[in-house]
Amino acid sequence: MTQKLALLEAIAGKDRGLLATETEKQAIMIAIAHLEDRNPTPRPLDAPSRLDGDWRLLYTTSRELLGLGRIPLARLGQIYQCIRTADATLYNIAELSGLPLLDSIFSVVARFSPVSEQRVSVKFERAITGLTRLIGYQSPDSFIHAIESGSKFAAIDFNIANRDRQGWLDITYLDDDLRIGRGNEGSVFVLTKR
Repeated sequence: MTQKLALLEAIAGKDRGLLATETEKQAIMIAIAHLEDRNPTPRPLDAPSRLDGDWRLLYTTSRELLGLGRIPLARLGQIYQCIRTADATLYNIAELSGLPLLDSIFSVVARFSPVSEQRVSVKFERAITGLTRLIGYQSPDSFIHAIESGSKFAAIDFNIANRDRQGWLDITYLDDDLRIGRGNEGSVFVLTKR
């Protein structure tokens, strides 16, 4: 069994980490480390064709993201991180569903800049949250296109650039359809390209 397949099997059915036991979390972290040791793209920032795109979250240890799955009356849908290397921009988008007609999204727009061959500095700029039907949300790509074209949304839409929200992310594994990252708060992220 390949290291990649071992990791994918370890995280299957864990609801991005919400359902993982402590023992399973340890096994997943070992599988992640083994795969990182075989990173086919040691300089991910020099591989924009691999890095660019819409990435769906498969697993994380981020308390902030996993906390979205514990909101009363809401069910956490897909979580995406969409990277646009040409503009050095990333979009984090979390889909939430629950009561009828109350499906919503929470998104954050950030700029990134290289710090090293694997690390980017991330500066958060804008947060948008609201009902998908009022925003006109259909997919990450169409939503990003609306943001980039300057659309205003019937949502809570505010600037967070002045709130000193920044961090960094190491891209520790990257191939054509799988990416692993480690953030400044100790969180690990495993994503697959859409």
